[in-house]
Amino acid sequence: MSTATLELQRLLPGHAPLEDACTTQLTAAIAALHGVTAARLERAGGRAHVSVDYDQGALSTAELARLAGAAATAVGRRYEHAEYRLAGLHCGDCAAKVAAVTSRLSGVFDADASYAAEKLTVTLDREVAAPAKLVAQIEGLGYRVLSGPGVEARAAPAGGPHEPDGVSHGAPGRFKPGADLKLSLVAGAALLVGFVAQRAGVPAWAWLAAYLVAYAAGGWHATNHAVRAMAAARFDIDLLMVVAALGAASLGAWAEGALLLFLFSLGHALEHLAMDRARHAIRALADLTPKSARVRRGDREVEVPLADLAVGELVIVRPGERVPADGRVVRGASHVDQAPITGESMPVRKGVGSNVYAGTINQAGALEVETTRAAEDTTLARVIKAVESAQGARAPTQRFTDRFQRTFSPIVLGATALLIALPPLFGVPFHTSFMRAMVLLVASSPCALALATPSAVLAGIARGARRGVLIKGGAHLENAGRADVVVFDKTGTLTTGAPELTDVVALDADEARLLRLAASLESRSAHPLARAILAGAERRGAAAGEVTRFEELSGRGVSGSVDGSTVLLGNRAHMLAAGVPVSAEAEAAAAALENAGKTTVFVAEGAAAASAAEPSAAGPRLAGVLALRDEPRPAARAALARLRRLGVKRLVMLTGDDERVARAVAAELGLDEVRAGLLPEDKARVVLELKAASQRVIMVGDGVNDAPAMAVADVGIAMGGAGSDVALETADIALMADDLTKLPYAVSLSRASRRMIVQNLAVSLGVIALLVPSALLGLAGIGVAVAIHESSTLVVVANALRLLAFEERGVTAA
Repeated sequence: MSTATLELQRLLPGHAPLEDACTTQLTAAIAALHGVTAARLERAGGRAHVSVDYDQGALSTAELARLAGAAATAVGRRYEHAEYRLAGLHCGDCAAKVAAVTSRLSGVFDADASYAAEKLTVTLDREVAAPAKLVAQIEGLGYRVLSGPGVEARAAPAGGPHEPDGVSHGAPGRFKPGADLKLSLVAGAALLVGFVAQRAGVPAWAWLAAYLVAYAAGGWHATNHAVRAMAAARFDIDLLMVVAALGAASLGAWAEGALLLFLFSLGHALEHLAMDRARHAIRALADLTPKSARVRRGDREVEVPLADLAVGELVIVRPGERVPADGRVVRGASHVDQAPITGESMPVRKGVGSNVYAGTINQAGALEVETTRAAEDTTLARVIKAVESAQGARAPTQRFTDRFQRTFSPIVLGATALLIALPPLFGVPFHTSFMRAMVLLVASSPCALALATPSAVLAGIARGARRGVLIKGGAHLENAGRADVVVFDKTGTLTTGAPELTDVVALDADEARLLRLAASLESRSAHPLARAILAGAERRGAAAGEVTRFEELSGRGVSGSVDGSTVLLGNRAHMLAAGVPVSAEAEAAAAALENAGKTTVFVAEGAAAASAAEPSAAGPRLAGVLALRDEPRPAARAALARLRRLGVKRLVMLTGDDERVARAVAAELGLDEVRAGLLPEDKARVVLELKAASQRVIMVGDGVNDAPAMAVADVGIAMGGAGSDVALETADIALMADDLTKLPYAVSLSRASRRMIVQNLAVSLGVIALLVPSALLGLAGIGVAVAIHESSTLVVVANALRLLAFEERGVTAA
């Protein structure tokens, strides 16, 4: 019996969840293959994979891989992860209702609705599900489906899904979207008139009419949603409020019922206004891109819609205009404000060959830009997509509150039934027991609890995006602030990533020959050091020759044939493996350079030796040593010091570079620990070792060579997200600019978000703890309970919105 490991990303590219309908079906399909005894989903090294036990006598490894790939293709064709953008969700109960109703439809799996993101995410079985029916079911509940499978993309109401003067519930009826606040104010005015009239002794029909107006206006949206909740067999806060108000009216307590509906409608209208501020901060990202572009076609300049702009076209960007698409400057020079993308506070100089990004603002000179990406694939578009996805991702604290609500709600319903039924048996008037039960339901309704986490996550992600910190989910927003250890890659993270050739030490060849050999090999390599050596050789007048039999060995170096000679270039390990003797003179020269913080590269020329133990006379001989210096980033030391002040206990550097070079850089920047000479898989192993010691770890790198280590860390943070597709895809958090000061900002934002979440939980749970005993003992009336309940919801949302203005003290923006 053998076991094979099949990587999930290869089987189902782009698939994120470890376990859902797709992976369950895939595992079952593989397990059913002839010769397979078991298949299971596992996660190791930060990556999800399918582990398969099979009989090699009945099934070869190659055949297993082929059949598993075919099964994955079939699953991918059958199942679809779909997102629906909704309008009209006005509380967490609405989202729960949509998810519950949707999940009962045939062919629908994993339905999850987010009130904060106004989004429904489902897994559909294409052979069974009917997307049009799903859309009709949601709209039958009183919500609008703006986009998704089975619906033509529809424009949201003016100003987005919500109007600026109120928020649309999307409820059917005569009232336009955004009428919530107006209806609430009408209800309040009618309540005041009815109350004064009743106290003044006017005829009963007059004050009763005023109360009826208050009921109609204050209960309009609640009644619409309550009716649909009953149709969907759901018990939600709207139904509770309507029942409580009608119960009060039936008992003659018209003022109490009208007050309840007025406060409820006012609270929800103000809550929507507050939540919409956070949503607007994210929607504003989409407004950064202009609607059209000025394109040079032949000898004419024409204005074209952005959707018609093709890759490779020449775009004219005048001073003060926004760049319409990602591209490369081919003519002109200017300074460009990149703050909308990278968060950089100072404009960046751009000239011929410079990259520019959609949504950034040209400051002074005119630029002619060749587009390199379509409008839907720009850096800004990918940022917006990532942020929208992050809004719907549940944070750990939110999963806790969801579990709490699932346990707490049935208990409250049972207690309410007992409170209505039992007291009258002991002589308590039914009116009293009923009103106490209604107060208990209001007091126990977890509206504020449901918003405690998502409101803070929404505001935190929005604020980060505006400051060039792309946070791809609530879990990452929470976890970044918990880190005990921050681990850094060296090259391109702590250093500029732009090394320069500083020293040439010729040993068995003259300097010109040494540089020619090095330049020749490095002309075929894409390594950052290769570009530096090639540029340094060119500055010194050395020209690269023809290279044949080029070979690159990861983590060691390169080799090839130049001018008929075998040439090797790389580190000591590369030389020793090829049987190249490293003389004492060479070691002394290399040690002096490395102690000065420079990276050394050895160059050897000659015929290859049979082995390291038997170097032949004609074997490769060390031609010389090159030294390169990659300067630490100017803000690195200050950023690391700020992390210490934030409470990070250990700062660790991992690098594939020589240990002496690494220690020189670490000493200059003030790191605690250095691990040198590491391959990418070694970095992942070190991160796992740190986690095994019960430490929470952030891994900071470029998202490419560091991807394995970032994947196994608690939070992976990539630098330079604006210029790297890989960084945007692989990181949990992407710092859009190559600016290390954004790292302590991200950690501070995480900690501030966690404080807001804790404060919100304290408020919401504290109000429940206060009101429930008061309701049971009859110490709080229905009006007081509703007022405190709605106030707590507003306090929670308003508190979370403070994150939209978060600024970290003590860190200077780049």
